[in-house]
Amino acid sequence: MKTIAKLTVVGAGPGDAELITLKGIKAIETADVILYDALINRSLLDYASSEAELIFVGKRKGCYAYRQEQINELIVSRAKSHGHVVRLKGGDPFIFGRGAEEIDYVRQFDIETYVVPGISSSIAVPAYQGIPLTKRGASESFWVITGTTKSHQISKDIALAAKSSATVVILMGMGKLSEIVQIFSSEQKSDTAVAIIQNGTTERENVGIGKISTIESIVEEKQLSSPAIIVIGEVVNQRVELHSICEKLETQLA
Repeated sequence: MKTIAKLTVVGAGPGDAELITLKGIKAIETADVILYDALINRSLLDYASSEAELIFVGKRKGCYAYRQEQINELIVSRAKSHGHVVRLKGGDPFIFGRGAEEIDYVRQFDIETYVVPGISSSIAVPAYQGIPLTKRGASESFWVITGTTKSHQISKDIALAAKSSATVVILMGMGKLSEIVQIFSSEQKSDTAVAIIQNGTTERENVGIGKISTIESIVEEKQLSSPAIIVIGEVVNQRVELHSICEKLETQLA
């Protein structure tokens, strides 16, 4: 029987293994090869067939198991030799996940391609902390921005976002935190609330809450580092209210 070369790009969600979709699990179960990233929950690999080949292709800051060009070539070679390749990515593969780039590459080789969306960390991680990215009277919209561009510079969109009243969610921004603080301070937003959430939705979650003027000292005090999400805006102040409601509910049910 001829092997059908197929790629399914799967979003694994933000870290909590239970936040992957049912369709994502089905893709993992039927995979002949799984190429997985550093930020996925490794317990998701338990759904794979015992005969599936599991290949770690993750990237950490300054450390690469494979370069992107090598990953692209690996997808093609394994799809042609094995059949169904699942590319398992943290969060959603189309939000700073390079999923579209990989699909564009493999389509040149007559390989079937599919996408299973994932729950983005930009939304789920703040939600787990009781932070609504939009709320009537507090925020009408939100920006999701990469803190560091391909050229390792701070994104120019952060300066644009700082001028708005929207909630600003910055991914991959810890290395640019001082610059981010300077940008928001220059817009007279030193008192704007900030949350930094490291390893969100996992057992290793670490959170720092403060203002633009205080967040750097809080990061140092709580030893916050990557991977982390930065949330800036009035909605961060809603966290206190929501946590208070939860505590009252727990007391009533006790």
